[in-house]
Amino acid sequence: MASIRKEFIVDATPDEVWDVLGDYGAVHERLAPGFVTDTQLSSDTRTVTFADGTIVHERLVDLDHDNRRVAYTVVGGSLHPSHHHAWMQALPEPGGRTRFVWHTDVLPDTLAPPITEFVEHGSTVMREALETAAATRTGPVVTSP
Repeated sequence: MASIRKEFIVDATPDEVWDVLGDYGAVHERLAPGFVTDTQLSSDTRTVTFADGTIVHERLVDLDHDNRRVAYTVVGGSLHPSHHHAWMQALPEPGGRTRFVWHTDVLPDTLAPPITEFVEHGSTVMREALETAAATRTGPVVTSP
């Protein structure tokens, strides 16, 4: 099984990041605008349309407000994994910043390269969107040396 893990630091507080990350049905508007062009929510499943035309149906596994963690699994769409489980989490870092962790397990292994590309590109877009949202609400984050 392939495991893909991406971590990056966001100049925003964990609560600010969670406010966006925990909004499960608004990925295209808040978390990854431009990278994701549409998100439709129906019960516990969202249909996510990516800018390249890829469409995935993701079932919500867990939305953990206390730990600022969302977990989901792909259950249909353009990709056809035999197994897919992913989670994203906002963890506190010194200076009021956030460590964003995105972990995906997928089978077959042949899906790892395209999913890795999605994760790399998506992470860049998400970091920018999260920092922009936080700066708009509170002004720039001041970090300690």
